[in-house]
Amino acid sequence: MGTHVIEGEEVIEKEVKEFGSGSAHIIAPKRWRGCKVKLVRTTPIEEDDEEE
Repeated sequence: MGTHVIEGEEVIEKEVKEFGSGSAHIIAPKRWRGCKVKLVRTTPIEEDDEEE
């Protein structure tokens, strides 16, 4: 795993949930509407979940 330095205002940790047919999403707090965010994957992708 690499190390990245990201400056920001607040950090939350959540699990990405399945959404629709083949995509995924994370729900952010309402107060974050209109803000720029960055997502960082912190666990490896499992072989069964990789896209072809």
